[in-house]
This record gives sequence, structure tokens and C-alpha cells, in this order.
Amino acid sequence: MRRDALLVLLSMLAQPALAQGFAGMGTEAEGFAVPAPDPVFDFPADHGPHPDYRIEWWYLTANLEGPEGQPYGLQWTLFRSALAPGESAGWDSPQVWFAHAAVTTPDDHYNTERFARGGIGQAGVQTDPFMARIDDWQMSGPTLDDLDLTATGPDFAYDMDLQAEGPLVFHGEGGYSVKSAQGQASYYYSQPFYRIDGELTLPGGVVPVTGSAWLDREWSSQPLAADQSGWDWFSLTFDSGAKLMAFQLRQRDGDTYSSGTWIAPDGTTTALADAAITAEPLTQTRVAGREVPTRWRLTLPARGLDVTAAALNPRAWMGVSVPYWEGPVTVTGSHDGVGYLEMTGYE
Repeated sequence: MRRDALLVLLSMLAQPALAQGFAGMGTEAEGFAVPAPDPVFDFPADHGPHPDYRIEWWYLTANLEGPEGQPYGLQWTLFRSALAPGESAGWDSPQVWFAHAAVTTPDDHYNTERFARGGIGQAGVQTDPFMARIDDWQMSGPTLDDLDLTATGPDFAYDMDLQAEGPLVFHGEGGYSVKSAQGQASYYYSQPFYRIDGELTLPGGVVPVTGSAWLDREWSSQPLAADQSGWDWFSLTFDSGAKLMAFQLRQRDGDTYSSGTWIAPDGTTTALADAAITAEPLTQTRVAGREVPTRWRLTLPARGLDVTAAALNPRAWMGVSVPYWEGPVTVTGSHDGVGYLEMTGYE
């Protein structure tokens, strides 16, 4: 469910919200707009911000290969979180922006974060031409189908070109993605068909890379139920050209709520209802003082899917203000491929 709504997380950098962590996404959203069924999207406007909703993100991940086939992962994420609905100029803006960038190798995981206040020109998103930015980090181009991507950190940087080779994909019922049995929901669509190439700058030097990338767009005001504490989210690209987005939201009583989308090579989608797909943790890794599942078995009987998704680097921990695990995975079994895994709420 991409997510990372780190959400309300920093619900505006307020210390009480930071203490709630991901569970804070289940708090009441009084005064904010909430998603409703049967959405009608308006592009390119909906590629931009929706300030009447409490949380929103532009979330890109990529599976990359170097000249000798070395695997890498890349993440670039811009979040908007609102103290109150609406927008205004200057320091009176209730919008707060923050961003995460990361590069993962089999041996290392580099990551960093940035923060900005809305209304003063330090961060934001425009749609024509498209530009999402915070400070000097940018995802920009004439349209969402043709983008340049840059970010820098203390020990890494990247400069990438992205070209979409397929259509946008809408999750749930036409982009209305339900997250709980109680009906919490978000608006959620993706562009999972990017071809990506460019350069990583790492401590060992510059590495030319190429691969595939996946952009998630999601906004809501209360995407979790009060009894949900976090999620496990998968975006998988198979060698056949088919793709799978799947997530499960963990409840405090041990149950889960799941959803997903099967994406055919031509972009045709099939929505997956709760419990249609199962995700079973196989291997735990102790990272950042906690046990995190970094090898999973996923089954989807309706598609003959029975695969293992294993982390490229089990220690791909995002040690940011509200920490979580995020990194590339390799997929083996009935369908081979690559993808990304995000896990939140592990204490």
C-alpha cells in the first residue's frame, strides 16, 4: 500500500505523533477529506498534491543492474503531511514535506532524509511540466512518462532517466484501495512500467546501471484502522512481463487484512480481494535491535503463483525519523523475477 506514508507519521514533526509511529495512521481524520468509492481521476492534475487530504506520497523504487550484472536497488520518495486541510503561502502553510532516498547493494544500504515546510518554495509538486522536488532532489520531466531523477546523500548519489513503457495501473476498485474490514481506504495508482538507466555514485566510484522502476501514487487521511500497526508490501516484476502488487496490514490480534493487483504484461489488471494472496515469513533477520522477516513465501492460487521473495540485503533498514525496512528482493519459484519489499511497524 505503499505506502510509506510514513505518514502521518511525522504528522507534522510533532513529538506526540512521532511517538505513535505507524499506528498514528489509524487516528481519526476530523476536518480532512476522505476517499470515496468510484473515483474519477483528472490527469495531469492528480499527479500533483491534494492538500485537503492528510497524507500523500510520490514513491519510486527501482531494481538495477551494473555492467557485470551486479544487482542494486534504488528508492526516491517524497511525502506530504498536513497539519490542517488546505494550502496557504509562506510560513502559514499547514503542509510539511519530507523525503527519503536510498541505494541498496548486497553488502551496503545507504539512506538519508530531508524535511521542508510548504509555502516557502523549498519543496512541492507541479504537474505541467511535472516536477516533484525537495531542495536539490528532483523527479522532473515534461510528463510523468518521461522523467529525470536525482538525489544526493552523505555517501551516495544518483542521476537517472525514466521512460514509461506501459499504462498507469489503478489498484482496488478503479483506484479506490480499501485497507481494512472497517473500510479505511486510499486513492492509489501506480506507473509500474518504467525503464530506468543512469549512474549511481557510491564510495567505490561511479556505476552505470539499467533496470526497471515502479512509481506509486497514494493519498488519504486515515489509511489504517485503529487496530492496525503496520504492513508488509510487495511490488514484483516477473520475467514473463506480468507484475504483482500485494500488501497485508497487520492487526494487533494477529490477523491480517490483505489486498493486491495482478498486472498482465499489457497493463490489464485483476483486483485481488482480502485473503486471495498469502504472505508467509520464512526467515527473520535481527536488524536495528528487532526481528524483521526478510525472506517470504507468497502464494496466489488463482494465478498458479508460489514464490519466495528474498531480500538482496537483509539489513536494508531505513534509519530515518520513523524507521522501517525497505529494499530490493529476488523472486524464485513458479515465477522468477525481482521486486521491492517494504515493512513497517516492527518494534
